[in-house]
Amino acid sequence: MDQTKHFGILDHWRIDALKAFRFLLTSLFFMGMFSIHASAQRPDDSAELLKTEADQARVQGNVTQAIDLYTKAVQLDSAWPDGWWYLGSLQYATNAYGPAVTALTHYIDLVPKAGPAFALRGLCEFEQKQYPKSLQDLQQAIALGAANQPKNAGILFYHEALLLTMFGRYEEALTTYGNMLKHGMASDEIIDGIGLAVLRLPMLPYEVDVKRSSQVFEAGKAAASILNDQIDAGGQEFEAFFREYPTLPNVHYSFGYLLSVAEPDAAIAQMQKELAIVPSSAIAHSMLAWILGTQGKYDEALVDAQKAVAENPSLVMAQLVLGQDLVETDNLQDALPHLNAVLSADPRNLDAHLALAKAYSEMGRKEDARRERLLCLTLTR
Repeated sequence: MDQTKHFGILDHWRIDALKAFRFLLTSLFFMGMFSIHASAQRPDDSAELLKTEADQARVQGNVTQAIDLYTKAVQLDSAWPDGWWYLGSLQYATNAYGPAVTALTHYIDLVPKAGPAFALRGLCEFEQKQYPKSLQDLQQAIALGAANQPKNAGILFYHEALLLTMFGRYEEALTTYGNMLKHGMASDEIIDGIGLAVLRLPMLPYEVDVKRSSQVFEAGKAAASILNDQIDAGGQEFEAFFREYPTLPNVHYSFGYLLSVAEPDAAIAQMQKELAIVPSSAIAHSMLAWILGTQGKYDEALVDAQKAVAENPSLVMAQLVLGQDLVETDNLQDALPHLNAVLSADPRNLDAHLALAKAYSEMGRKEDARRERLLCLTLTR
């Protein structure tokens, strides 16, 4: 991906690509969130000389020379964190993403809690199209606080949302985009990303066919209004979209999903419209069952949950809502395999553990219920 395009989302903060690029390469990466650690070994004089020369070359902007000197220095002193950090940063600057990943991995081995290093390695992996590794590293970076500064959050959350979309985790992507919008992060690139999640297209924005680009942007714009709590405006934009694309799948579902908390009745209507277009949509049946369940309409919800599992047994959400609805309709024994299927795919799923705790309790399986309640407490902590 073109490096300028890569940092295009920072325009909102009036930081151009070059400034963002330089920002990533400073020794106090991500606003000085970690300190450079001293070497655990005492290097010889030749290593010390190389370190000094490498630092001088870096400060003077001699990138090629600095990379060469840092490479030689870490060969003599492999426990020098500074060397691996600067080497990886400079290699990233020259688009040498593979070597940068190697250098940053050495740094992380020495400084395991370095969120900025996970962030930079994740961005390198993104450029190499190593998308599963990239998502894992970016999320680890976020967990370690690398996105605490808004400028850095824009870079990290945007790429996280892009990857979640690529992996079909569209609802999670929309949540991430929503958090970005509410913190003032907005750009055409973000709108395009939201549009892909709304249309449930597992691709990157630059991969969109030019014929669909307008469609993606308009869907993203409508969803962005809802995510910004401008429900009336967003509703009008979605209705205009439906007039132009009346039979396009997934959009009524996404609109309903976005409305599901604030306006559940309107969300139900959207799910029903989605099912009129795609009657076998497992995700729409699952979401409809979920919303009905939140209203206590478990008998109605059970019908849609059963359809969802029949249509796509591997859909975790379908198994979850069916298990929950079976518990709530006193079909306790029938609920267990569905809830356990959820936990096989997602062992930390709190909703499944809560439903199991209730099922075991009502079945008189006190020890199993106690175990599930303790797991719930652990997860909520």
